[in-house]
Amino acid sequence: MWHDLAGFVFNLDLLNNYGMRLLQGLRITAEVVAISSVLGFLLSYPLACARMSDNPLFSAPALAYVTFFRGTPLLCQLYLVYYGAGEVRPFLTSIGVWWFFRDAFYCCIFAFTLNTAAYQGEIIRGAIAAVPKEQVAAAQALGLSRYRIARHVVLPQAMLVALRPLGNELISIIKASALAAIVTLLDLMGQTRFVFARTFDFSIYLYAALIYLAITEAISRLWNWMERGLSRHLVVTAPPVAAVITPVMRNTVENRGYVGQARA
Repeated sequence: MWHDLAGFVFNLDLLNNYGMRLLQGLRITAEVVAISSVLGFLLSYPLACARMSDNPLFSAPALAYVTFFRGTPLLCQLYLVYYGAGEVRPFLTSIGVWWFFRDAFYCCIFAFTLNTAAYQGEIIRGAIAAVPKEQVAAAQALGLSRYRIARHVVLPQAMLVALRPLGNELISIIKASALAAIVTLLDLMGQTRFVFARTFDFSIYLYAALIYLAITEAISRLWNWMERGLSRHLVVTAPPVAAVITPVMRNTVENRGYVGQARA
């Protein structure tokens, strides 16, 4: 039994024959996640501003966008982009963008960007709302412009609040990127499925899971390090009360009977 388990976990022949395929798939996964996460982050702030706007011409479409992409499965969105684009191919060809939607790599980036932008936009909106209004009012009283208030007062504090949720969203999109294999993209999961179809060896799924685990754990530790560094000024180190009371103070308190009164 232990011999079979060791052979399942440490399948060196499988790694020797198909290890490079896993690395190639990992590169595709990293590209899709990195590009979509960065583009989603760039879209998140305008989306958050539109959600917080008092003008319904901006807030209503932003709310509809966030509601749709946060309320529907990512797989459904990916199908709509990749397979749905084929239903309107003549229109996409006429406007010269069919080259984009016929490629699974670009479709995955497009779908993941739209999805993560909705989540990151809500994270940024909540972080901005967490900044005390008194600080904004004080900045306005000092005569700062709206741009300077946003850049020097609101955003630095909001990004500190949003740092941890943004890290969680990045981990979520890394794990969700495995859905790209369903639309024929040979990312890490796509290469894993390809190898399994050739070998029928379930060990390849174990190795893929370990790679995903290593990536998410590395991201988690990196975010912990960033959070500790950026929030260092918020940690107030105060000495314990007992250390503040000197022997002279203790004798004074005991001689005057305060300790006995407190116990009584």
